[in-house]
Amino acid sequence: MRLAYVLVVAAACSSGQTQISIDPPPPPVTKAVLAGPLCGANGACKCRDENAAGDGGAGEPEGARKRFEVKLGPTDNDLWAIIDGQVLYKSKERPTDCFYIDLPSGDHQVTLRASRPNGVQAGMAISEYGVGPKSWYKTLRFTCGIPGVCSHDELGEIKTDNKQYKGGVHDPCGSVRIKGLSWDTGVAPDQLHPEDLVVRLTLDIYKFKPDRATGDPKCGAGDAAAPGAPNPDEPADEPEVTPAPAPGS
Repeated sequence: MRLAYVLVVAAACSSGQTQISIDPPPPPVTKAVLAGPLCGANGACKCRDENAAGDGGAGEPEGARKRFEVKLGPTDNDLWAIIDGQVLYKSKERPTDCFYIDLPSGDHQVTLRASRPNGVQAGMAISEYGVGPKSWYKTLRFTCGIPGVCSHDELGEIKTDNKQYKGGVHDPCGSVRIKGLSWDTGVAPDQLHPEDLVVRLTLDIYKFKPDRATGDPKCGAGDAAAPGAPNPDEPADEPEVTPAPAPGS
């Protein structure tokens, strides 16, 4: 499921930016195939114990698939993550929610959606579990407006910070690279804090299975890297950004 958006030219806008009218967010419900013992039939999962050894209670995937944790929050507004059409929903009544899904190798489209009058908070952490070394890898960390409210300035800082991840690899010990990170912002009445945010990216999951724990200094070290691993020396994709000014700016 890809959120469509309509480009609307902002007349006489001094900033020269394009105003974006973003479609409403999905219904407030999780519709996904969840995995592992921490998830129930009601579409809810408990967050794993990050201080526990191994999978922290999240369990292990079967076959060639890999298990991922998608953590939304902490925010005081609703959040949605859409992965290949599967919708993960976090209510504003809960600061943080976790979800566990199994994905095969290949490209997977991910969208993060936030919407709230007077500005949003957005937070999504995606982690991959390595069965062999029994380690969790920091596949992606995205936060804006935590604490506070997401601003165009903070999004600009995120764009700059993303350049440190060569080849889109956020954890060189894992088996995933981030491609095509981009975002659109809706109208910002105060010209600073958008009321709508859509973040898009692709998870490029490699076939090889990680064999080193996160933080191992040998990860990504030339010939010592696992066959087929992402190349950490490739330059990172620069996020594509289409911010929207306030009406009449």
